Amino acid sequence: MTDPFNPKSFPLHDAARDGNENIVRQLIRDDPKAILAKDEDERTPLFWAASSGNALILSMLLKAISENKKLSSDFDIDDTDAAGWTLAHIAASIGSVPVLEALLPYDPDLTATSNNGQIPLHLAVSKGHTQLASLLISKQRSVGVKDKFGQAPLHRAAAIGSLPLVKLLIDAKAPLNATDVNGWTPLHHALAEGHGEVAIALIEAGANYDVKDSEGKTALQVAADSKTEDHVRGAIERLKK
Repeated sequence: MTDPFNPKSFPLHDAARDGNENIVRQLIRDDPKAILAKDEDERTPLFWAASSGNALILSMLLKAISENKKLSSDFDIDDTDAAGWTLAHIAASIGSVPVLEALLPYDPDLTATSNNGQIPLHLAVSKGHTQLASLLISKQRSVGVKDKFGQAPLHRAAAIGSLPLVKLLIDAKAPLNATDVNGWTPLHHALAEGHGEVAIALIEAGANYDVKDSEGKTALQVAADSKTEDHVRGAIERLKK
């Protein structure tokens, strides 16, 4: 089934990516080892099924592995691609609950870090996937892992201004005053992006608005505009009463 004009072709990868169930079945029967073959991006067919959001084909591939003793011994659910992403990272990035649920029976490491130091939760939060983030949080112990920029998932939620995600992470006991490589807390990120309601939610939860960054600035001093700053200052004064 290999293209004779392209010795580096990967027909099972292509079929998994394109969602061709019948072709996937045939290729698995013809050459089970192809399930764990890696392409130029260091991705197996499982990665392409996952990135396409095709939980059915992903499950087919996982089942075929589990039924083959040699493949099972060689398979690692936390195998990574060239970017250091696992299958769980891909599920988080595209926000696919079915894809993540297909992986969970195989006990993936949900705190595995990519080349950028990000766990799947960083990706789910950064892209605003609240439902997927909620599922990840329910299955892992730590929500305070920092990436290479020193940012935890709460920094990302605050930066994009997602109040539901911020509240979800607050409820999960995310560190409120953790600082990134620039000394910024989640509150700094929220105010710098003009997300006043998110900033207020953080302060109400106990975030310290007096923390200074590496340049000696508090979160209020990096606010995107005076309107946002005044709105948050007003909330602080009300909380003091």
